[in-house]
Order: sequence, then structure tokens, then C-alpha cells
Amino acid sequence: MKKLVIFDLDGTLLNTISDLGAAVNYALRVNGLPEHSLDMYPNMVGNGVRRLIERALPMDQRSNAMIDKMLTDFKHYYNQHKSDMTKPYEGITRLLADLRDMDVAVAVASNKYQEATEGLMRDFFPEVAFAAVEGQRPDVPIKPDPSVVFSILSATFTPKADTLYVGDSGVDMVTARRACVDSVGVTWGFRSREELAENLATYIVTEPAQILDIVRGINLPNYYNR
Repeated sequence: MKKLVIFDLDGTLLNTISDLGAAVNYALRVNGLPEHSLDMYPNMVGNGVRRLIERALPMDQRSNAMIDKMLTDFKHYYNQHKSDMTKPYEGITRLLADLRDMDVAVAVASNKYQEATEGLMRDFFPEVAFAAVEGQRPDVPIKPDPSVVFSILSATFTPKADTLYVGDSGVDMVTARRACVDSVGVTWGFRSREELAENLATYIVTEPAQILDIVRGINLPNYYNR
């Protein structure tokens, strides 16, 4: 039985794409640049806000100075509107409660900047006692670098063999593999099942409750990556 489950945030715990897209579009708009439809943003996220902004900019506008300006404008808007349209995926709140009832520790490892990561946890899961909530910080490389996972393992004194990492993207699966922990790819997020399989997810699930089976070691063949 696993003792710790580390969750990605965007596309795994919360459907944040509309608020992320609205914040990037705001930054584009105030800088006189063309906006994108919200359905374009799922394929832009996953590598942190700076990379998201770079991808949203026209090719001829991707200077460090413009990205820095856009990042400031993005945070100004997002910090005030990050919870406008965001919501937990169906079954996530129950999953977190069930894991805590099983005495399984839960943590968050996100490429979203720390202030927003902590704010969203307070907004949507105030009753959950997370063992760690780690977002993007200047002194820690972003995923798929496994440093954030190692930081959580150290803080919780949990062996890798007792840890499960849950995410919705290839970046998450690579992060888990580099950290040498089992991974669960979820199909309700921003990326495809094919991407999860191509990046060697240990398990792939279609609904949150199935993660409880993996934590317990029950019916594992049903969820193997095939």
C-alpha cells in the first residue's frame, strides 16, 4: 500500500484552463497582441507560466523583455481571477478525503508559481491537510526535473517505493520516471491518453476513484499502461 500520493495541479486536481487562458488573453490584450480561443490553451500549458506565455506570443514577439512584461500583466490579472471559472474535477474532493481517511499523505507538485498554487489549495481544498504544497519557485527547477518530488519525499520522510505520482501530461510521467516513483496518468485533464502512454505512465485511469485501488494494490492489471 502506498503511503504518499503526490498530485499535479492543473489538469489533475483542478480544471484551471479557462482562468489561465483568460489571464494570458488579458496580458496579450493590454500589450496590443492577438488573443487565442480558450480551446487552444490545453496544449500550451504544462511547463510553467513563463513557457505558457512564450507559446502564446507571436514568434516575432518572444523576447525576454516582452515575456517579462507579459508575465507581470498575467500575474496581476490571475492573482485576482484565478478561481473565477476554475473547479475541481468530479470525484477529486472525495478522493482526497478518502486518502486522508486511509492515513495516506497527499501533496501537490505544480509548475504553477508558488503564490497561486497555495492560493488555489486554500480556495478549493481548505479542509485538506496537505503534507506539502510546492509550486514553481526561483530556486527549484520546473518539472520534468524531479527536484520538486525529491523535496516532497524529504519533507515527508517517504521512501520512493511507497509513493505514487499522479498527473495528466507527459511532463508529469517523465517527472515521476526521473524521480523513480510509480506514476498514474489521468485521462480527464489537458492531454491525451496517447501522450500518457508514450511517456510510459505506470498506470492510466479514467476516474479518480480508481486511484484508491492502485494505492491499495487492488486490481492493478486493469489500470496498467497498455
